[in-house]
Amino acid sequence: MIIDSHVYCFEPGDDAAGFESEGEHLKWVQEAQGLHHQPAWRVRDREPASSDGLIPEDYHNWSNMPDVNFRVDRERGRVVWSIEGEDYTKQFYPPNLRNLEFTPHSIISEMDYAGVDLALIHTNPMLTRNSAFLADCVRQYPDRLRSMAPVDEWRILSETDAVIGELDTAIIDYGLHAIKFNARPAYFASSRTWDSEEYWPFWDAATSYNVPIFFTLGSGHSDVTRRMFPEDARLGYLDEQRVLMSWMERYPDVVVNLTHGFPWRAFVDGDRFIDLPDDIWRPFENLNCNLEVCFPVRIGDWFDFPYPEVWPVLETMVEHVGSHHLNWGTDMPFQNRFCIYRQSRDWIEKYCDFLDDEDLNMIMGGTSARILGIEE
Repeated sequence: MIIDSHVYCFEPGDDAAGFESEGEHLKWVQEAQGLHHQPAWRVRDREPASSDGLIPEDYHNWSNMPDVNFRVDRERGRVVWSIEGEDYTKQFYPPNLRNLEFTPHSIISEMDYAGVDLALIHTNPMLTRNSAFLADCVRQYPDRLRSMAPVDEWRILSETDAVIGELDTAIIDYGLHAIKFNARPAYFASSRTWDSEEYWPFWDAATSYNVPIFFTLGSGHSDVTRRMFPEDARLGYLDEQRVLMSWMERYPDVVVNLTHGFPWRAFVDGDRFIDLPDDIWRPFENLNCNLEVCFPVRIGDWFDFPYPEVWPVLETMVEHVGSHHLNWGTDMPFQNRFCIYRQSRDWIEKYCDFLDDEDLNMIMGGTSARILGIEE
C-alpha cells in the first residue's frame, strides 16, 4: 500500500475557511506569502520583485499588517497585491489552482494517476481551520483519505477550554485521525515554550484521544520576531527539538511524527551540501518518534530530479532513524511547483538503490499505516 503522509485539501483562499471572516483568513495568507522563499514578480512584465512589503517589521503583529490590497485572483489561481500602482504576485501556491482551492476530488485524481492508495490531509493556518470541511473530504473518499484536526496554536494559552472543545468536535464528533501542531504560531502569543506547564492542560487533553500528533517545528520564539540567518535557524531548530524531547518525556507513549523531515534549507551549505549535526538525531531515541521523508517541495528549486544530492541524506536517515520510523510525504499540491506527483515517488523507488524491499515498503506506506492504525 502506497500512503502519502502529507497532502492538503483546502477551500478558496478568499473564503472564511473556518476563520471568523474572509479577511481574517486572508491575513494568514498574506503573512505566509510575505515570509515564503518563493520568488515574487511584477505582473505586467514578470520582472523579479520583493514580497517584503507584505509583512510588517514585527511581522507577527497583524495590527500593523501593510494594506497592499492583498487579494485572490481566482481565474489564475494566485494571490495579487499592489504597491504604488503596480501589481505583484508569486507562486507559493502551485500554478493551476483555479479559485485557489484544492478539493478532495483534486487530490484523488492526482493519487489515481500516481498510484497512491491513501493520503493523510494536513492542516495549516494559511489553508483552512475548518474541521467540518476536512471531515467532509474524508466522508467523500473514506477508503482513500484521512485527515488531521487543526489547532489554533496562538489561542491555546488564552482560550484553552475553547481550543480543547474544538479538538473534541474534530476528533470525537467528526472522527478525524490525528492532530497537527505548528510550533511557530504558538509563539505569537507568548515566548514560553510549548512544553511549559501552562500548556499542560491542553496537552493532557490532546494526548487523551489516542491519536498521533504531527509536529512542524520552527526555530523558536526568535523565528517570529525577526528574520533569521541560516546559523540562527539551525540553532533555533535544535532548541525546538529539545523542547520536543522534554515534551516526549512527559508524554512518552504518544506517537509523534515530524513533518517535512528537517528544515533542509537551513542545513544546506554554500556548496549545496546538506550537512546535518549529530544532535539532530537525538529525538529518535524515543521509538515513538517518526520522521517524514519530504525533499522536493522544500529544495526542488535548488536541486533537480532525481535529486542525487539528497540520496546520501536519505541513507543517513535510514541509518539513524530506521525505515520503520520513516514515512513518505509530498506536501501535495505544493510540491507540484517543482515536480509531478509520480516523480516524488520515483526518486526514491527507482534511484535509491541502497534501500531494500523492506525499507521501501515501510517508507512508502508501512510506517504511515502503523502510525494511523491502518490495516494493510
